[in-house]
Amino acid sequence: MKKLYVGAAYYPELWDDSEIDKDIERCKSLGINTLRVGEFAWSKMEPQEGKFEFGWLKDIIEKLYANGIYTVMCTPTATPPRWLFNKYPETRKVMNDLIRAGVSSRQHSCKTSEVMREKTRIIVTEMAKAFAGQKGIIGWQIDNELFPYGDGCFCEQCKNTFRIYLKDKFKAVDTLNEAWGMARWSLNYSDFDEIEPPYPKQWRHPSLRKEWWNFQCRQIKTYVDEQADILHSYDCINVGTDMMAHNCLSYYSIFERLDTVQFNHYNPASELADTAFSYDFLRCVKDRPFWVAETQVGWNGSEYADCGFRPAGNCYVNTFLPIAKGGEMNLYWLFRAPANGQELAHGALYTTAGRPYCVSQEVKRVCTDLEKCEKFLTESKIESKIALHYSSTAGNTLSVAPFVKDLDYRGLLLKNYYAAFHHYNVDVIDTPHSLDGYEILISPFLTTADENGLKERVTKWVEGGGTWIVGPMSDIMDANVSKYTSAPFGFLEELAGVYTKYQKPIDNDVYKARWTNDGECGVSVCFDAYECKEGTESLAQYVEGDFVPLSVITERKVGKGRVILVGSVITGGDLLRLVNRKPIAKASENVILVERSGKESGIIVIETENKGGYVILEEEYTDIISGRKLSGKYDVSPYEVLVLTK
Repeated sequence: MKKLYVGAAYYPELWDDSEIDKDIERCKSLGINTLRVGEFAWSKMEPQEGKFEFGWLKDIIEKLYANGIYTVMCTPTATPPRWLFNKYPETRKVMNDLIRAGVSSRQHSCKTSEVMREKTRIIVTEMAKAFAGQKGIIGWQIDNELFPYGDGCFCEQCKNTFRIYLKDKFKAVDTLNEAWGMARWSLNYSDFDEIEPPYPKQWRHPSLRKEWWNFQCRQIKTYVDEQADILHSYDCINVGTDMMAHNCLSYYSIFERLDTVQFNHYNPASELADTAFSYDFLRCVKDRPFWVAETQVGWNGSEYADCGFRPAGNCYVNTFLPIAKGGEMNLYWLFRAPANGQELAHGALYTTAGRPYCVSQEVKRVCTDLEKCEKFLTESKIESKIALHYSSTAGNTLSVAPFVKDLDYRGLLLKNYYAAFHHYNVDVIDTPHSLDGYEILISPFLTTADENGLKERVTKWVEGGGTWIVGPMSDIMDANVSKYTSAPFGFLEELAGVYTKYQKPIDNDVYKARWTNDGECGVSVCFDAYECKEGTESLAQYVEGDFVPLSVITERKVGKGRVILVGSVITGGDLLRLVNRKPIAKASENVILVERSGKESGIIVIETENKGGYVILEEEYTDIISGRKLSGKYDVSPYEVLVLTK
């Protein structure tokens, strides 16, 4: 039988051997079965250049395994040792103010530096030789929370490599000038060598900003791929890298050659339902369960506590939620609070003195309950007929050219689209993802729709019977952050059978709309107004404002399917009206439902807001956790979890 893993990040390099033995007993007392180690320990693994010491860590991993505790091994490349930076100062990144980073925390190395790449390959190779195949190691984490912090590195090597990258992509500088529209304001480049990065405190060109970001992300990807190739060459298993909630550094790109999607989040207690969005996205990146590598157990913090304390029951739900949504691991940051350093005020399972917090007993309870459900959770799966696009390209495009002031792409997806599906199975996907098996695809703010072959694939999918609910602000720009000149859209006008008469990227309350049949249709944020061509039906029209009586939502049959074009942000209720599918069950809005299928089928019920709710069960179910038989209306208690099987 497959396993579920609950544990924490642990830093044995900080503790005496006697304390490590005590911590192992503490793990066993709570039911924790996994520790993640090594991510910041380069200086202890290689105290001097070329001198490697892994025996101390091998002994600990063997001791953990002997006590029933698995290890996730991390490469320590987020924190190169001071001797490396001192001997090779060019390995330190240059910040966007053109000051070279000090050796003060972590993630201060240049991912382009040839010396940094060489030293990275060496330490990872030596680790792979030392630990590949060792009993107890169930997976590998590359680096830690990779991201182009501060828009990346601005050193001379990065600048020159960026110019080479652009020359390779565009071939001729005139091609770049045309793609970016550099004739405007006489900004034309005469040579690739003239191109500088987009420095802060300037009015930076959106195309340049996005391409610089793409380049920095590419450097991170090749940096990760190099480590993964080494680990795979020694048959290391379950190789991944832990990333944060955003998709700006594309998950589909980074995990293309990795095995296991790993994820870190520190969302406060009030955002459990929003965290579920990430899980519905992570589940789709690879065809295997994802891992939560870090989440706060009590509170976040650095030199001071932050992000609020999790009330009683919240840690329990925060641990159960990723497993319910298709994960197989939840690790806390961290096991034991450090005695010093930049994060000495961060919450943990145990205090610096080794004493449990109140929340530690909550972890013990969730470990016990997950063990009861382990067979069902590992042998069942989530099947979705509805998909919601969450595009890395769109997010990065809208960060440099949002059109609507203060537009928050991820926030809009969460609040105005995903929130409508708390009682449905829904996959959150990026544009490389296959459309096979879906009946409904929802694509708001998909600025660049003609990428990864999506234009051809989605057209074929619609013709085969799919319903595409697309817009607003979808298919409005190409990959260079340039608008189309022949029409407001790249191909949507033709596919949807409309003429776009007006577009306003202005959020105001002037415009009102109603459904053709009956009822008000809520509109906000931005406004497109359409004239329907022959064969296209108007589903909703403007009834106030200067767009009357033009359409805001249209529908056209294409082959066996439909294209529903939406010209504004509509309410969750209006979106569900377009979707027209029954929920898993009727339930209160503070309750998340997940339907599972497999050898056994069932429903997972999770209350996320620390208040009473309900679910109405049309059949009789057995709750695996409590053993109770339930049917009809059930009053769900604050932070209660039910794992129901038929």
